[in-house]
Amino acid sequence: MPYQITLEEKAVQPTIAIRTRSAVQNLPQVLGKAFGDIMSYLAEIGVQPAGAPYVGYFNTDMQDLDIEIGFPMAQGKGGKDHIIASEIPAGKQVSCLHVGPYNQVGSAYDAMIEWILANGYTATGVSYEFYLNDPEHTPESELLTKIVFPLE
Repeated sequence: MPYQITLEEKAVQPTIAIRTRSAVQNLPQVLGKAFGDIMSYLAEIGVQPAGAPYVGYFNTDMQDLDIEIGFPMAQGKGGKDHIIASEIPAGKQVSCLHVGPYNQVGSAYDAMIEWILANGYTATGVSYEFYLNDPEHTPESELLTKIVFPLE
């Protein structure tokens, strides 16, 4: 599948998140609980997220992923318990849209890494996946995942 890679300069994005570690096989349960906890907290304080839910990946160890699970916010909000105020840093980033099952996003990552290297950029080592529609109400073949690589 050909991917359209977009290069952008982005402002800092405040987020509300949970930072944790998980093996890849446990991600569905970990993400479901974290997104639920954050949405409950946001409902409690009467605030809506400013965008699609995301997961930030800070390493690639599939048995011990260092991840941040959260939502973009219009402005920074304090957290509660294991929910923290965080941010996606400002700067250059590349992104692309993957259409299809989550377990097939690897081809999008490969295309983005190839583009980054071919164009003389260096990735920071962090990647973000934004989930643009709900897997509970969307066929797997129509799932939309925006993948973002911040650049150095």
